[in-house]
Amino acid sequence: MTTGVERLFDELGHFKRFQACLYFAAIFQAISCGIHYLASVFLVETPKFLCDTPNITDILYRNHSSTSLADIWTHYKPGDGPVVVRTARGDQWELSPCLKALRLDAINFQYEFFGNKTVESCGGFVYDHSEVEQSIVTDWDLVCEKEWLAKLSQPTFMLGVLVGALVFGDVADRIGRRPILMATSLCQFIFGVTVAFSGNYYLFVVMRFLLAMVSSGYLVVVFVYVTEFTGNKVRTWTSMHVHAAFAVGIMVVALVGYLVRVWWIYQIILTLSTSPFLLYCWKFPETPFYLMAKGRYKEAQELLDTMAYFNGLPPTLKVSELNYECDGALLKDNKQSGGTAMEVEKRLSILDMFGSLKMAGRSATCWAIWFIGSLGYYVFSLGSVNLGGNQYINLFLAGAVEIPSYLIGCFAMDRIGRKKTCAPALLLGGVACMLIIVVPQDIEVLAIVLSMTGKFAIAIAFGLIYLYTCELYPTTIRSLAVGSGSMMCRVGSVVAPFCVYLADIWIYLPQLIVGILAIVIGILTMFLPETLGQPLTSTLKEAEALGSKPKSKNPPVDALEMNQI
Repeated sequence: MTTGVERLFDELGHFKRFQACLYFAAIFQAISCGIHYLASVFLVETPKFLCDTPNITDILYRNHSSTSLADIWTHYKPGDGPVVVRTARGDQWELSPCLKALRLDAINFQYEFFGNKTVESCGGFVYDHSEVEQSIVTDWDLVCEKEWLAKLSQPTFMLGVLVGALVFGDVADRIGRRPILMATSLCQFIFGVTVAFSGNYYLFVVMRFLLAMVSSGYLVVVFVYVTEFTGNKVRTWTSMHVHAAFAVGIMVVALVGYLVRVWWIYQIILTLSTSPFLLYCWKFPETPFYLMAKGRYKEAQELLDTMAYFNGLPPTLKVSELNYECDGALLKDNKQSGGTAMEVEKRLSILDMFGSLKMAGRSATCWAIWFIGSLGYYVFSLGSVNLGGNQYINLFLAGAVEIPSYLIGCFAMDRIGRKKTCAPALLLGGVACMLIIVVPQDIEVLAIVLSMTGKFAIAIAFGLIYLYTCELYPTTIRSLAVGSGSMMCRVGSVVAPFCVYLADIWIYLPQLIVGILAIVIGILTMFLPETLGQPLTSTLKEAEALGSKPKSKNPPVDALEMNQI
């Protein structure tokens, strides 16, 4: 029988009307996190461009001639020769993306020229507006020597994600989940709109950094929030499907990006899409776990009565019963471990994750899974627009493919095991990356299918690693294990944009890096112990023995359930 605070779900329901309404209301705002994380795909999109020269009257490009650059863009390919123009003064210029050359003593206006030229840097730029009407690149000329500024915007955002996860996760443990959910949601709206009206690049980056912090803060805290309102029977599903809301956000980005080609209008619409959340988030209650941990028993009792009323049950459950059981469980655990407060504090060290060769190997592999999960996730998402074909459809599919991945991941991990789900998923993702490399560039459909297969596989591994990490470590360092793994996840998200930019060196270099890492880490995952059906461990000795003793006949125990005690 379940004891402690967890017993309230046996009494009031694991996922009945009250929890369902609260769950779907909370994850609705998680959609905005997916929106803002991937919005830069179209915010910093760079269209075709050339050096600008005023008063152009005639244009030549290969076998094409026109009097307007708008007619040339469909034929122009960067790196495949210059565009030759003649001005009203009779000057002939060869225009390239970052340089222009004045032909000296040119007589006939023709594409080939073998005379002398004077090369100059660009004084301004002209852009192809057929696909991108306005982006921050076209507004602030973030090309050529300023190209690095455009490429720096997404890594800076991801750095904000890392900082936000550190700051808001800690603050939520101090002042509560509800205030953080409200504050981060309001700030998402404020900073999201401010980004749209930033008048220069540097203000844009600062506002996006702050937006990243609050978006990350919401995502971290909402995961804890829904976990503490749902019972252990459904907790695996409810926690993993917070990620599904994030995937919906990616699909929204693709849809709005297709419909709106002006970056600041696009940003405003994305921000407004989840603004209704602000109308009802103030009605959210604090979680029962937090209220009881802080000794706010009167509020906790009122919450339990409300839950019972909404779930159609009599309000018979009393906080005093839960509190007594929880205190008794804690005293019993402390007595069994024979530990004092000083000894418990001593055990809470990250060095204990590497206290033996076996634990060091396990910890390194777990960190690697967190890293490749995040790296692969964002490389596939951010790089989907570079696959060829319709970039909006590609990004939409990159989000849509995640939803079945979480369904299949949940089903597989509860039936064939955590390790037997994670390792094949990583190997499949790695193989998909390698196959993309050997696919001829003119077969775009096959490249897109393989990319979506890779994203599907990586999303499975990424979705289950939180629970798997919880089950691999004992109670004394479980939070540290998950926290340190989450840090590696953030590092992967910061590195991912730089990895995508390596496509400028070789178009398949990002896939090669992700593929090699995924295959190597997938093989290493096979050496981790299986935790399905195993009881959670309380000591390092028990954790180290995982996988080296016969399977326990005890039924599966949800790691997150025990992690609350």
